[in-house]
Amino acid sequence: MTTRLGLGLPQMRQYAIGRDIPDVARAAEATGYESLWAFERILFPEPARQGLYGMPGVPWPDQYRSVADPLVALTLAASTTSTARLGTSVLVAPLHVPFQLARSLASLDAASGGRVVAGIGTGWSHDEYAAAAVAPFEKRGRVLDELIDVCRAVWGPDPVTYEGELTTIAPAVVGPKPTGPVPILLPANSPRASRRVVDRADGWMPVGMGAEALKQQWAALRELAEERGRTEPLQSVLRVNTAYTREPYTGDDRRPFQGSLDQIVEDLVAHDEVGLEEILIDIQGLVRDAEELKDVAAELYAKARAAGI
Repeated sequence: MTTRLGLGLPQMRQYAIGRDIPDVARAAEATGYESLWAFERILFPEPARQGLYGMPGVPWPDQYRSVADPLVALTLAASTTSTARLGTSVLVAPLHVPFQLARSLASLDAASGGRVVAGIGTGWSHDEYAAAAVAPFEKRGRVLDELIDVCRAVWGPDPVTYEGELTTIAPAVVGPKPTGPVPILLPANSPRASRRVVDRADGWMPVGMGAEALKQQWAALRELAEERGRTEPLQSVLRVNTAYTREPYTGDDRRPFQGSLDQIVEDLVAHDEVGLEEILIDIQGLVRDAEELKDVAAELYAKARAAGI
């Protein structure tokens, strides 16, 4: 089975989001990309309390100075496409009131004809939590669990009822409903998070950091699913964050998905051999504008398919 390919939408500050997101979405669908994705970053702290992804001393990318809201981005993309799935990779659960987010995702799914995929995580930025979280950082796992529960309730049959730590829904009619089941995908960066994927989610959303590590993680997750008696297959979408350069990267310290399109495709082939269903490729960060993004995305798609992906 051919691996599905998805593209990250242009949310960063070099883009005119009202014009460029619909334009890139339409072009990507025409090229053959089967899904379109938006990520969440709500602010750029100066100075930051912690490094990127919580790693000491690692600076935040300058592109994070302005990132369009993911649900606005997907709504713009939905308005100009008809078949591509619309995914979040990922929403940071504690930055949202669970009931409101569940309704927004349901509305987007209904409006787009059932194309939404909800990738959700707990985040890592203490600065973002300080600005917008509904609960302290220490409760991030519990908030994610409640958000999943509230989504399942709100998306299910009426009357909707729920009683949780953050959310109380008295018996009520809540609409619109999603057109069909909205898949919930989660990262898994710890044993507890892996159990949550297996027990509570529809699938797994890892980040491509090396083919061998991905292979080991996927094998361990499937083994865990078997141990815990999961009968439904795990859906899977690999997120690929590229560091695209117009010329090949020649240093000995090249990271996965860093360099020219040929180098990126080489890494895609290695990761594709792991056997995940879909690969989301985000190349928006280091291109100049939407025109270059469309050109690079089209060339990358052609090269990836020619390489057997």
